[in-house]
This record gives sequence, structure tokens and C-alpha cells, in this order.
Amino acid sequence: MHFTTYISDLLYRYECVIIPGFGAFLGHRVAARHNPDTHTFFPPYKRLSFNAQLTQNDGLLANYAASAENISYGEALQNVQQFAAKLNADLQAGNEVVFDKIGALTRNEAGKINFEPVVETNFLTEAFGLATYQFEAVSRTVPVVEEPVVEPKVVTLEQKQRNSPWLKYAAVGLLAIGLSGSLGFLYFKDIADHNLAEEQKAKQVVDETIQKATFTIENPLPAVTLNVFKPSGNYHIVAGAFRIPENAEVKVEELRKAGYKARLIGENKYGLHQVVYGSYADRSEASKVLREVRNSDNPNAWMLVQELD
Repeated sequence: MHFTTYISDLLYRYECVIIPGFGAFLGHRVAARHNPDTHTFFPPYKRLSFNAQLTQNDGLLANYAASAENISYGEALQNVQQFAAKLNADLQAGNEVVFDKIGALTRNEAGKINFEPVVETNFLTEAFGLATYQFEAVSRTVPVVEEPVVEPKVVTLEQKQRNSPWLKYAAVGLLAIGLSGSLGFLYFKDIADHNLAEEQKAKQVVDETIQKATFTIENPLPAVTLNVFKPSGNYHIVAGAFRIPENAEVKVEELRKAGYKARLIGENKYGLHQVVYGSYADRSEASKVLREVRNSDNPNAWMLVQELD
């Protein structure tokens, strides 16, 4: 099977692709950036990393392989496990494991797995067609404006004596302004004191009226309890996908009668209407529900990891 191709296809659609028994490739969105030193613009991209701790099967890779190869889910899962065993053996032997268009994995002397991603591949679909752009620096010349030289003004003793009567008038004006301000302050202070007293009287009357009043509701309305279900979470247990919308709605009603919080989550890229048993915010809880569903109801159920609008 072409598992490298399958993993590459899934990385365009999902943020996490797990190889059961081996590890997981994770995608993190990085915003567009600018390097002022090299005058280069870089488009947004999906930065890849590898986590050897995520080894539990979520059904994504096996289900995709089963659809691509037109085989059963159980057979596809067995092939995935064999693929993971080969990868572990190669790393244990000190060989480099290369995933085409994704990156290379090696094991260092301490036993830790190192991942070197391929920088030429951008798995962020919204950045399709965008490339790195480098431009030449723009030089700007700022004109120099010479300020005129202002000669200091020389005032003679005769000019000072001639202008001195204005100082007297200015002093008289300042004194008049100061007196008017003091009188105005006293006037407005009396008004403020009056308003405060009247406000306190009115408040006292209102308080006495409220203490005497009695409020009685003879026929209170009965309490109403609303059970509103608002699904949330990025981990969805998929029950199936239907070409006809009516069939998908029938499946939702059937699962709800069975006690599941089923719902429609929209169309996939093949135009099929997807029905889920429920959506969960915690991966461990979703994995537990997936095992229960496979054991009791639907062995072909699988987990979809996707953020919905």
C-alpha cells in the first residue's frame, strides 16, 4: 500500500495523522511573515512535527486506506500495523526513514526520534499558489531644509519704560478676575449645597414608600426547563456518509432513538452527507466511545478529527 501518499493526502485535510503503533505527524498553522534583513515575504504554511507518543489508533489512516484500496477496514488496519512494524525495525537498525514530500526520521544515540520536514511542501490549503517573494530594498532620500537664522531682538531701556504702564493694567485685570472667581465659587457652592439637601429629602421619601409597599404575585408562571443540546469538540465518531440527504436524516433519528447525540456535520469532499454518533472535546473520551460503538453497534465506525464552523 502507498501509505506515504495516504499520509500526505490526509495532512492537507487534518492537523493530526496517526500511524498506529509508530507515532503521529502534527500540523501547526504559521502566519505569513516578513524578513526585513533579506527583504523577503513568506506565505502562511503548515509546519510539520512528529510525536512518537501518539500511537493509539484513531481510525483515520486505516479508514482512508480501506476506501482507497477498496478493502475492508480490518484488512486495512492489519496492513497499517505491518507498515508501522517495518518503520520501527528500520529506525531500530539505525536506518533513515524517508516519507516522500513530508520529511525524514532518524533515531539518535539517546534513542530519541528526530524529524526533518521537507520545506518545499506546504500542506496549508489556503496558501495554495502562494510563493516566497523577495524584493529590492527601496532607498529614500530625505531633503535637508535649512532653517533661517533669527537675530535676537534687543530692547532698550527707553522701550521698557514706555511699555511699563501695560504691566499696571495687567495687574489690575488679574485682581478683578481673582475676585470674580472667588465670588462665583461661593455662589455655586451655595447652589450645590441646596441641591444636595433636596436630593437627600427626596431619597428619604422614596425609601419610606418602598418600605411600606408589598409586592404579591397571585398566579406565578410555572418553571420551564429547557434541554438544549449544543455539540462541541473536534473529535467526531462517524457512523456513515450518505449520498441522499433524506437517508442521512433517517440515520440521525435512528441513532438518537438509540440514545446517541447524533447529528449531521455537513458534506465531505466527495459530496456525501456525514452522520456522527457524537462530537467530543477530549480525544481520550472520543476514543473510549469509538471502542464501545465498534464493539456493540458498528465495527466500521471511525474517528474524524476536524474543527467545524
